[in-house]
Amino acid sequence: MSMTAQRKTEVITEYATKPGDTGSPEVQVAVLSERITQLTEHFKTHVKDNHSRRGLIKMVSQRRRLLDYIKATDSKRYDSLISRLGLRR
Repeated sequence: MSMTAQRKTEVITEYATKPGDTGSPEVQVAVLSERITQLTEHFKTHVKDNHSRRGLIKMVSQRRRLLDYIKATDSKRYDSLISRLGLRR
């Protein structure tokens, strides 16, 4: 259910703005999106797992706050990020 270290490294290198970047908002949103996708798949088989669902809601809220921050600072970065991630907004 959790993301492997190798997959997390791949996501970080793909969305990093510079070498060694692990904390930029783009990287954080990408990692959260990956975890949200995995949890969504988990809920297809474990419908009554309400404790994990609470964590999913917290992650979605955190991603939304980060995306709002990116949109407020640089809308071009926001547009490119959501198109790369395939988010609907």
